[in-house]
Amino acid sequence: MSIADGGIPSPNIWHHPQVYELENRAVDPNGVIAPAMRAIRDWTGANVLDIGCGTGFHLPMFAATAGRVVGVEPHGTLAEAARRRTKDLPNVDVRQGTAQRLPVPDSSVDVMHARWAYFFGPGCEPGLAELDRVMRRGGTAFVIDNDGSRSTFGGWFSAAYPMIKAPEVERFWAAHGWQRTPLDMGWRFETRADLEAVVRIEFTPADADRFLAGHTGIEVDYAINLWSRTF
Repeated sequence: MSIADGGIPSPNIWHHPQVYELENRAVDPNGVIAPAMRAIRDWTGANVLDIGCGTGFHLPMFAATAGRVVGVEPHGTLAEAARRRTKDLPNVDVRQGTAQRLPVPDSSVDVMHARWAYFFGPGCEPGLAELDRVMRRGGTAFVIDNDGSRSTFGGWFSAAYPMIKAPEVERFWAAHGWQRTPLDMGWRFETRADLEAVVRIEFTPADADRFLAGHTGIEVDYAINLWSRTF
């Protein structure tokens, strides 16, 4: 396993890629996120950059209409999985690298997508500087992150990570010129066992036990923030 220089370990997908695949399939069952992004900036015919693409779950969605798609992932094993996933998509290229040192040319990106990857507010300034370098004038960057101020999942997140305060995160993005679009999407799993497995890779054992004990069924209401900035 190789890690790109400067890669920041992910506690979930790096160690549990198969379980994270269950999470990706459960996210946004009603398809809220993509239309919200397209309403701000469509990627038809565009050059798209997916930062922290993991196993490439979202690359085919972009490739269906984009002109060219580049996925960047610091974890070599995950990047290779993304290459296998997209091997029959001629307009997709997966490169190993980090948000702080993107392996793409200056002013070459029309649409950037980062979903629960690197851009979590304070501390991501090196990655924001790279966006200033690689985004084409008129291009739009999207960051999808948890909204810890509301929803069942938001309550779990805030309880498990009290050091991440929603008002501070919102002030950070606003100060850097990003716009907030609050969305309600959700998790919907095929089985309770799948939900429990995913909760256990997202939280400590004690927190996971507590959250699961207080929640029945296979669905979780889940609020997110879609952050966007046009360059």
